[in-house]
Amino acid sequence: MKRIIPFLILYVFIAFPLRAQYEYTLKQCLEEGLMNNYSLRITRNEELISKNNATLGNAGFLPTVDLIASYTGTADNTNTEERETGITTKQRGVFDQTLDAGLDVNWTVFDGFSISTTYKQLQELKRQGETNTRIAIEDFIATLTAEYYNYIQQEIRLKNFRYAVSLSKERLRIVEERYHIGNFSRLDYQQATVDFNADSAQYMKQQELVHTSRINLNELMAAKDVDRPIQVRDSVIDISDFLDFNDLWNSTLTANASLLRADQNSVIAQLDYKKVLSRNYPYVRLNAGYGYTLNKYDVNATRSRSNWGFSGGVTVGFNIFDGNRKREKRNASLAIRNAQLEREELEQGLRADLSNLWQAYRNNLRLLSLERQNLIAAKENHDIAKDRYLLGDLSGIEMREAQKSLLDAEERILSAEYDTKMCEISLLQISGKIMQYLED
Repeated sequence: MKRIIPFLILYVFIAFPLRAQYEYTLKQCLEEGLMNNYSLRITRNEELISKNNATLGNAGFLPTVDLIASYTGTADNTNTEERETGITTKQRGVFDQTLDAGLDVNWTVFDGFSISTTYKQLQELKRQGETNTRIAIEDFIATLTAEYYNYIQQEIRLKNFRYAVSLSKERLRIVEERYHIGNFSRLDYQQATVDFNADSAQYMKQQELVHTSRINLNELMAAKDVDRPIQVRDSVIDISDFLDFNDLWNSTLTANASLLRADQNSVIAQLDYKKVLSRNYPYVRLNAGYGYTLNKYDVNATRSRSNWGFSGGVTVGFNIFDGNRKREKRNASLAIRNAQLEREELEQGLRADLSNLWQAYRNNLRLLSLERQNLIAAKENHDIAKDRYLLGDLSGIEMREAQKSLLDAEERILSAEYDTKMCEISLLQISGKIMQYLED
């Protein structure tokens, strides 16, 4: 019994944690995670960047205005020889100054539809930024929901192992009492001790898995203390058995975020092609300005001169040949085709994933129904074996086998529930319905 005492002490400390616990529902976990998760915050900032870029100025619609000022000073030494007289006139340190200041406005009025196409492209990139954020949010919801139910699974498994320890403890107590009065042999006592220690060790290992899942939940929620103890309000893995394949597929075609992003990539490729074609058109540019110029002369007959006033002009041009247009046009056309092929490939892959997940989902539902029936039978078998064991009509090995059958049945039903839930999460994510976990 001395070897058993450390396990019992550890069991007490494991079963009754000292720190306060926070109780969460799945919705509360998701809301906290969506607000604080670092990856999502980075993605939202990237969305804001694409939104800030989608402006008329960035597309080139607006004119540019420059305020310019300059100053130039020259110090010259000059020798001037007259042709007729041959007299040379020398000037030293002649210092002339020029001061210029002005306001220049340049505006590309028409550039072969390139500016308007660029603006449309920026708007599409803005929408794609929103789509990328949506994909990140949906991935996060799926990941956190899976971890939430994994935590429930690990907690249930811990409870099952705790029950196994209690069964082994009770069996050890019975064996110990009967061993002392001579009804059981030393071998029976040693075997009961080994089984109890094995169950206790398994319970301790399971506690580590619960701890890891809890840390993962806190990390996903970006908790400052990732080691904080939490408690989920749900104690079972609830299964939705009302999903419909046709409804899921139709929703995938209309609401899947990855398909939406593929469509946006196709639009962007088409706009790139239009920008290449815009070079077949002329361009029109306007310029205007108001300037002031002051010249100061050191030895000139005119001491100084100043000018100020408006200037303006129009430039009309047409690029006849640049050596790259045909190549860029062919590449842009291929990019459009690639975007379409990628979209078709993605749709095919989603169909395959949905079909495989649906098959696994239906099989797990049937398996779950079967395992629930097996669990009832395993419980009845264990109760009968326990009664016979108390009467001395059943060996310790046979009792252990009945206990193991019960625990295995509980483990299989737990695995079936969790696997079904994972299929459900994946099906809802593919079909664009994963947000419904926020509504529950």
